[in-house]
Amino acid sequence: MNLGPSESFSIPVPLSDRLSLELGEPDSTLRATTVRSGSAVVIRAGGEVDAANEHTWRGLLREASAVAVRPGPLIVDVTGLDFMGACAFAVLADEAERSRRRGVTLRLVSSNPGVARIVEACAFGHVLPVHPTTESALAAA
Repeated sequence: MNLGPSESFSIPVPLSDRLSLELGEPDSTLRATTVRSGSAVVIRAGGEVDAANEHTWRGLLREASAVAVRPGPLIVDVTGLDFMGACAFAVLADEAERSRRRGVTLRLVSSNPGVARIVEACAFGHVLPVHPTTESALAAA
């Protein structure tokens, strides 16, 4: 997954052995890279998130969130996802609340307008701000 203009995010975030194995399984439908720079952490996800891998998605968000420190943010770029089940949004909202209590803002990145519509329809707009690019998510106040 190309980091594009955010190349300054070059420090990989080590994930637990269990999570690395789950993401690396040949039949895994979820792929992810997680990198950091200072207090910010960026997850770039690809593939699919559904009920079958919800536990892996939750683990990924929790481990990456633990690395992000105040003031953060934790950026979750879902542009590479082909499918996000309702469970994926619920897990994002849960982690956004957990992160907020630690002083870290979770920001969602997607160029797909359908993602923003789902966030609003699920009433998660107050905890899941959606940005079109990683750069705009990083620049948000």
